[in-house]
Amino acid sequence: MHAFDILGDPVRRRILELLADGEQTSGAVTDVIRVEFTLSQPAVSQHLRVLRENGFASVRAEGARRFYAVDPTSLSEVDEWLDRFRGFWDQRLDALGTELARGRRASRTPSVGEADSPAKGA
Repeated sequence: MHAFDILGDPVRRRILELLADGEQTSGAVTDVIRVEFTLSQPAVSQHLRVLRENGFASVRAEGARRFYAVDPTSLSEVDEWLDRFRGFWDQRLDALGTELARGRRASRTPSVGEADSPAKGA
């Protein structure tokens, strides 16, 4: 499967969001996904398996419990692919940052005439 086929599924994206906060048991992931997406435990397990088999998640066993974590390998491949497109939005984000900075400076600087006018209520 291609990385975007895997990430295109909202359930798998949500699972990765949960795992981005730190290692989670399969039960903890299942509890959240079952509530948010009304999926069965076997369906959630299938999504975890897809993530694991395609390098987006790793699993470690501790007794009967399974702990899942984000595996950054496949995500770095996605990041590399996206890198060629960053130029499209980096320039716009830089321009937005400049405008925000101008707005902050303008709000701190009194306008012409305000600095010379007497204080209100005096």
